[in-house]
Amino acid sequence: MVELRVLGQVEVLVDGRPVEIGHARQRCVLAVLLVDANRVVTVEQLLDRVWAERLPHRARQVATNYVSRLRRVLAGGAEIARLGGGYVLRVDPEDVDLHRFRRLVGQAREREDALELLEEAAGLWRGEAFEGVDSPWIAAVRESLARERFAADADRVDLALAQGGHAALITELVGRADAHPLDERVAGQLMLALHRNGRQADALARFDDLRARLADELGADPRPELRDLHQRILATSPARATAADVPRQLPAPPEFTGRAEQLALLDKTLLGSSGTVPVAVVAGAGGIGKTWLALHWAHRHADEFPDGQLFADLRGFGPADPPLAPDAVLFGFLTALGVAPDRVPTGLDAKAASYRSLVAGRRMLVVLDNAAGAGQVVPLIPGSPACTVLVTGRHRLASLIDRYGARHLPLGALTRDEGRGLLVTRLGADRVAAEPAATDDLVDLCGGYPLALSIAVRNAVTDPATTLAEVAAQLRDLGLAVLDHATDPAASLPAVLSWSLRRLTGEQRTAFGLLGIAPGPDITAPAVAALTGSSAGRAHHVLAALVEASLVEQRPHGRYGMHDLVRDFAATTAETADEAGLARVADFYLHTAHAADVLLDPHRSLVRPGPPAAGVRPLPLPDAEAAMAWLEAEHATLLATQRTAGALGRHEVVWHLARALDTFHYRRGHRHDALTSWRAALDAAGHLPDPTTRIRTHRYVGSACSRCGLLEEATDHLDQALALALRHNDSTEQAHTHLALTTVWERRRDDRRAYDHARQALALYRTLSQPAWEADGLNSVGWFAARLGDFDTAREHCEAALELHRRHRHPIGEADTLDSLGFIAHSTGDHGQAVGHYRRALTLFRAHGDSYQVANTADNLGHAHAALGQREQAGEVWWTALELYREQDRAAEAARVRQRLTDLGEPRGGPPS
Repeated sequence: MVELRVLGQVEVLVDGRPVEIGHARQRCVLAVLLVDANRVVTVEQLLDRVWAERLPHRARQVATNYVSRLRRVLAGGAEIARLGGGYVLRVDPEDVDLHRFRRLVGQAREREDALELLEEAAGLWRGEAFEGVDSPWIAAVRESLARERFAADADRVDLALAQGGHAALITELVGRADAHPLDERVAGQLMLALHRNGRQADALARFDDLRARLADELGADPRPELRDLHQRILATSPARATAADVPRQLPAPPEFTGRAEQLALLDKTLLGSSGTVPVAVVAGAGGIGKTWLALHWAHRHADEFPDGQLFADLRGFGPADPPLAPDAVLFGFLTALGVAPDRVPTGLDAKAASYRSLVAGRRMLVVLDNAAGAGQVVPLIPGSPACTVLVTGRHRLASLIDRYGARHLPLGALTRDEGRGLLVTRLGADRVAAEPAATDDLVDLCGGYPLALSIAVRNAVTDPATTLAEVAAQLRDLGLAVLDHATDPAASLPAVLSWSLRRLTGEQRTAFGLLGIAPGPDITAPAVAALTGSSAGRAHHVLAALVEASLVEQRPHGRYGMHDLVRDFAATTAETADEAGLARVADFYLHTAHAADVLLDPHRSLVRPGPPAAGVRPLPLPDAEAAMAWLEAEHATLLATQRTAGALGRHEVVWHLARALDTFHYRRGHRHDALTSWRAALDAAGHLPDPTTRIRTHRYVGSACSRCGLLEEATDHLDQALALALRHNDSTEQAHTHLALTTVWERRRDDRRAYDHARQALALYRTLSQPAWEADGLNSVGWFAARLGDFDTAREHCEAALELHRRHRHPIGEADTLDSLGFIAHSTGDHGQAVGHYRRALTLFRAHGDSYQVANTADNLGHAHAALGQREQAGEVWWTALELYREQDRAAEAARVRQRLTDLGEPRGGPPS
C-alpha cells in the first residue's frame, strides 16, 4: 500500500514505511505533481512551479531526470505518464492526503456524519503543508491550503459546538483566537464555548478585546451576529435570539455536488471584509450550472446574512424577451424591504437611492441571477460594504470588474468525479455503482455539462428499468437530439444554448457556426481570420465577443476552444456555404506548415503547394525554433485539417500536408501519425496528375511503414516507388528510394543488401549536384560499411560526409554522421572518441528538436560509457533514451534499454539541482 503526503512533510510511504525521495527539489517536483494528481502538468508549468525564475542549466533535462527518479520511487503505487506536452501523476486520490482531505471536506457539506468526516480530515494534517520544500508557487499553494484547513476547522468547530462538545474545544479555540485576533467567527466560537462551560466573564472579556482591536485597527464594529451573541451572554441565555422579520427570497436549494474549488473562491471573495461591497460574477455557458452553484452557496451561508437575502432572476437569457428591467427588480426589492407599494418612488434613480438607503449597514446577500449585461446589475448594487452581491450570467460583465472590483469566476464543466457525484444525487449511489463503466461513458459523452447530464438521465430517474448503458448508447447514437425537448425549452440544451445567439451580430453568429466545423481541438486568432475571411483585427474582435458570451473559451498561449457540446450545437448552425471557410483555413494551415518545413530542413527538395485562397495570410515564422514550436502546438489541428481536406475532396491539400508534416513527424518520433498521414496522401495521389507525386508517395509510405515495423509493406511500397522512378527516368527519386531501402533492409537484418542500396544512392546523388544529398549518401555507405566490419571504408566515407555537411550548413546531416563516427570509434575500441562524437551529435539533435534521433544516439552513447566503465554516465543517458522510447511508443527499443538499466542496477545519476 502506498501513501503520498503533502500535508506536512512531502513523503512517500510504502506499507507504512517512508521511502527516500531525494533532495528538496526532487520533493518539490513530487509536490507539484501531487497537487494536480490525475491532471496534466505541462513541462513549462513544472519548471515555473519548481524553479520560477531561477531555472537550472538544461532545465527540461533536469526536470525529465527528476521525473524518471520519481517513477522509480513510486513504482507499483502510482504512475507518472508523459501526456499532452507534460506529465500526469496517475494515482487513486484516496492515496494522497491532500485529495482525501478535500474529499472528506466536500462530503461533510452533504452528509449527516459531517463532524466525523471533518475530524478525519483534520487528522490528516501533520504540520504546515509542504514542510521542507519551497518555491513561489509552493508558497502560494501552501497559503491557499492553510485557508482551506482553517475553513474546514471552523466548520468542524461549529458542528462540535452544536453537539455539545464545547468543553473539549476551549484549548484549541484559545490558540486559534490568539493566532487570528480579528477573526469574528473564531471569536464567536470561543465566546460560545466559554459561555457554555460556565466562563461567562472570560467570554465577555474576549468580546471586549475584539471590539477594541476592530476599532483600533480597522475602524469597524463587530458584526451584528457577534453583537447578538454578546447580548445573549449578557442575559445568560444560551438560546439564539429570534430574528426580525427580514426578506428570505432565495429559491429552494438545488441538489448539488462538487465545485469545491469554486465554492472556496466564492468564500474568499464574498466573506472577507475589504471596505467595499463584495461582488462576485459567476460566468459561463448556458446549462453549465451557474444558478445551481450560486443558490447552493447562498443557502450554505444564509446564516451569515441575518438581515435577509434578496433574489431576482434578471431573465437575461431565456424564452422570455427582453430581459427584466432594473426598475422592475428594484420595485420588488423595495416592497420586500417593507416599503408599501404606493410609497415606492418613481424613476430608476429614485428607486435605486431608496434601496441603497434601506440596506445601508445591514448584513444582506443580494443574488442577481441570469444577468444580460452590466447595465441591468449596476443599479442593484448596494452602497454599503455590509452587503454582498452574487451575480450569474453568460457574460463576464467587465464593467463590474472595472468599477466595483468584482471577482470574475468562470465556470467550466464538471470533472468526471463531480459528474459521477451528480448522477449519484439523481439516481442513487447503488444504481450508479451497479454500472460504473456506463456512468463514466455518460459523464464523458455529456462533457461534464450539468444540464446535459440531468437531461440525459431524465428517463432513467422516472423509470428504474432504464439502464445507464441504454442511456449512454442513445446519447452516443443521437447526440444533441437526446438533449432536446420539444415543449420545455428550459429542459432542452440546444434551446438553452440558442438563447446566447440572440445578442450576437450576424458576423459573430457566422463565426460561431464556422468554429463549430473548423478542424482541430482549438484555434488561434490568425486561423480564425482565414476561416472567416476577415482581417486579424476583426477576428480578435469577434473572438472577444464570443468569449464574453461564454460560447468560446480563451485558453493559454493565444488559443480558443469550445466545450464539445457547444461545438456540436455550433455545427448545427453552420451553413453549406461555409465550405469556403474550411477551404481558407485549410490553406492557412497548409502554407504555414510548408513554410515551417522549409525552415526545419532547407536542404530538402522543394515541392510547393498551389497558391492559397484569396485573402489567406499564412503565419510568418522567423526561424526553425519557431517553426518547430508552431508545428508542436498545431499538430492535432493539422492532422484534423488533412482529414477535413480529404472530406472536401481537396486532394492536393491532403498530399501537401503529409509532405509538410513529414520532417516534424520524423524528428518528434510520431511514427504512427506519419503513417496515417501518408496513407491518406496515397489515396489523394490517385486523384493527382503528376506521376512524380505517386513515386514520392509510395516512397514516403514505405519509409513510414518501415519506422512502424511493417517491413513487408515497406519493401513493397519502396519497390513500387523505385520501379516508377526507373520508368519515368527520375534519377532524384531513384536515389531517394535507394536510400530509404537501406533502412528497411537494415531492419530486416540484411546489411549487405542495405549497403548495395546505399552505394547506388550515392552514385546517383553524385550526378545531381546536391552536396547535402551526396553527404547523406556518403554517410549511409559509411554506416553500412561499418556494420559489415569494413571500418577503413566506413571512416573515409563518413569523414567526407561530415566535411560536406559542415561546409553546406546541414546540422541534422552533421549529427547523423557524427553518430556514425561514434559507432565506428566504439566498434574499433576508441570509446573515448566515441563518447565525443555521440555527445556532439546529441547537442545538434537537441538543438533542432529531433527527439527521435536523440533517443537513438543516447542509446548508443550508453554503450560507449559502459565500455569505459562509466556506469553512472551510462545509466544517465540510457534513462534519457528510455524516456524518449516510451514517449515515442517504441516498445522493443524501450525493453532493450530497460534490461540494460536493470543489468546496471538502475543507477539514478543526473545533474545536480
